[in-house]
Order: sequence, then structure tokens, then C-alpha cells
Amino acid sequence: MASSYSAITDYILQMAELSGKNNHIQPSMYAEHNVNRGLRDMNGKGVVTGLTEISQIKAKDKLSDGTEVPCDGQLYYRGYNIRDLVNGFMKDDRFGFEETAYLLLFSELPNREQLSRFQVQLTQYRSLPPSFVRDMILKAPGKDMMNLVSRCVLALYTYDDNPDDISVPNILRQCLQLIAQFPLLAVYSYQSYNHYHKGQSLFIHLPDPNLSTAENLLHILREDGAYSHLEAKILDLAMVLHAEHGGGNNSTFTTHVVTSSGTDTYSAISAALGSLKGPRHGGANIKVVRMFEDLKQSVNIHDEGQIKDYLVKLLDKQAFDHAGLIYGMGHAVYSLSDPRADILMGCAKNLSIEKGYEEEYALYETVARLAPEIIAEKRKMYKGVSANVDFYSGLIYRMLELPSELYTPIFAISRIAGWSAHRIEEIQNAGKIIRPAYINVKPIQEYVPMEQR
Repeated sequence: MASSYSAITDYILQMAELSGKNNHIQPSMYAEHNVNRGLRDMNGKGVVTGLTEISQIKAKDKLSDGTEVPCDGQLYYRGYNIRDLVNGFMKDDRFGFEETAYLLLFSELPNREQLSRFQVQLTQYRSLPPSFVRDMILKAPGKDMMNLVSRCVLALYTYDDNPDDISVPNILRQCLQLIAQFPLLAVYSYQSYNHYHKGQSLFIHLPDPNLSTAENLLHILREDGAYSHLEAKILDLAMVLHAEHGGGNNSTFTTHVVTSSGTDTYSAISAALGSLKGPRHGGANIKVVRMFEDLKQSVNIHDEGQIKDYLVKLLDKQAFDHAGLIYGMGHAVYSLSDPRADILMGCAKNLSIEKGYEEEYALYETVARLAPEIIAEKRKMYKGVSANVDFYSGLIYRMLELPSELYTPIFAISRIAGWSAHRIEEIQNAGKIIRPAYINVKPIQEYVPMEQR
């Protein structure tokens, strides 16, 4: 018997080696069988698997002769340009996340009365069942916030008197509750972790019904509950920009796939959380922050030549985590620019002035300028490369003094709005279980009796 529950025994090592030896799917086989690996074509563009009205990404313009050329990235929520939506609520000094969630769910911009009623409904749902925090969060603290949030979501199933009803009204009710509850689940999970695993004081603040989602997140996270207006506005903006993204991303596709089976809302959203947890999806901004910490320790940040050399070493797998990546640079769809990054860049600059991070912001600007040139020199490129949303969101969260353990959960707190819209869309329009096909490349084997093996 293993001395530790988590121990990798010699037997496991042997079986893992056997598993690797007996799996022979070579990269060339994908081309041979005309299979788009990872549901992407040779240019990295996603294979179309469905229809949606929720959001759209535009990275190319089509010319009169039918050819396509890269353009500055555009993102649309329900047909509205994200820049126009952001300019609208920023100009009026309003918080935008609740308005954005309304738009994603109901496909129209709310008027003042509709938005007010929606905010009141979210406020009424912004609580957890009696004893839930004690029994589900404090009694079983963990080290990974995404797993804790996922566990809490599944646990909420048992508190729901009608969890398996997949009619649209019931799903909408469940989704609105989860949109309201996600900040509580994430922050309370962090407070539990911070106390039981890091030895810090434990405090659980109740949400304030007079505050927006972004304000409440900062209020329940910080011991004194205090925050500046600029801090709350920029966190709200980041949440708006993370609320949805084109429908083709991994966690949203997961939401569609799991929803199509007819399962309950809690299972579908938990599956999406599992997808978002992956470092290739939701955890990239943490990698950006850690990469910059390594950069600052490795070179003179005032010497552009040394910064260039470091970036080259990153691509050559000779620096940081040796993955061969400059984190925060490039996107599966965008080429010339990521509109979310463009919007966050200006906000990051304003916040850096308030927080005294001007030098660090200047370093980010330098890397954002140099990295595309270096990547273009070192790699075969099908399209342009630019800073993506993760490049600046990590910096913003750092300046907001948010714990890194909450970076990906904040992504989830934002994206639950988009997931909810896609779950409802799948229920209303699809009607078939999503069942992809895989081509078997293992030859047929003759059965060998036990005594002959």
C-alpha cells in the first residue's frame, strides 16, 4: 500500500511508461486523415461547429476579390461593438458589468428601469444558503480556488429544490443566482485558504446591497472593505471585457457540449470552470505576471538590449519556464490587435499613476513593442502577433493588489455571464447532443487467450 495517498508508485511509473509506448498517434497522421487537430485549420482558425447570436470576433477584412487581410481586432456583444459599450458606461461614469450581463442574456440593451430591476434581482440573489459558507467552504479549505468554486457550484445543486428542470425560466433563475453568487464563492474560498493554509486572519464580509458586482468583490475581499472609485471602475471594466468572447473559446464550447446532453445547470457550469482553470485558457495572466517578475530579476529593465536578449531566450526555451513562449503575446484569432488589450492598456496607465507603478507600466509597454518583432523574426508566422488581454489584465490585478490565487476566478466571475447566455441559447435552439467523431488509427487486433499472452 502506498505510504501517501498522492504517491506515484513504481507500478504507476511502469504503467505510465507502458501507456506511452503503446500510443502511436503521430502529428503527421492528422494531415494524412484530414483531421483538424484541436478543431483548428492549418492557419490556426477555429473549425465552425455551431451558430450563435451572442458575440463575434473580427480580425480580418474581406476584399472585393474575396481575399482576406488582417485588420485591427473587433469584438461584438450581441452585435454591439465592445468599444461603444465601454465608451457608453465609462462616459456616464456607470458600472458596466450588470448592463453587459443583461445584454448578453436578453440580446438588448436595458433602459434605466430594466437595468434597475435587473440589479435588484441580482442583489436579492447575492447570498448563499444558510450554513453553506461554514459547511462547504470553511470546513474543507483547499489550495486551488477554481476547484473550490467548482465544488461549491456542484454543492449548490443539493440546495436547489428544482435542480434538474431545464426549462428556460428555471435555467435563467439558476444562472442569475450563479452570476450573483460567484464573487462570494471565489472570495470566501480565498479567505478560507488564506486562513487555514497561510495562517492569516479570517474575515467574512457580507455583500452590500447598495454596491455593484465589482465594488462588492473588493468590499468582501479587503479586510477594511475599502477601495477607490478608480479601482472599482477598472475592475468592472476588466470584468466586462472578460464576460464573453466569440463563442469559440474552450470553456464556452464546453458549456455548449455539456448543455447539449440535457444535464443540469450546475454540472454544465462546473465543467466550464474545469476548462477555464487550464493554464492554456484562463490562467495565462498569472504566467504573464510571473514572467515579468523573472524578467526584472534577470536583466536591467532600463537596458532595451538586455530586454531583447531575454525575450529571445524565452522563445529559445532558455528563460523563465522554458516553454518557448512570451506570455500575453498573440491570440488564436486576433493578429494586428486585441481590442480588449487596447482598452485595458489605457486603463492600466491611469491606474499605474494612482498606484505608483509608472516604471512597471513602462516596462510592459517596452515588451509589448519589442515582442512582436522578435516573434516575427524567430517563428514562422501565419498572421500578426500583438499583446492580448492577458498581457494587461495581470498587471491591472497586481496594481489592484488582488491575490494571484484569484486571477482566474475573477475571469470566471466575469465569464459566467457569457456561459449563462450560451447555455440558454443551446437549450433554446440546438435540440441535439453534440457528438464529435474521431478516426480510429489503431489496427484491429486478434484476441489472445490468457494462457498465450
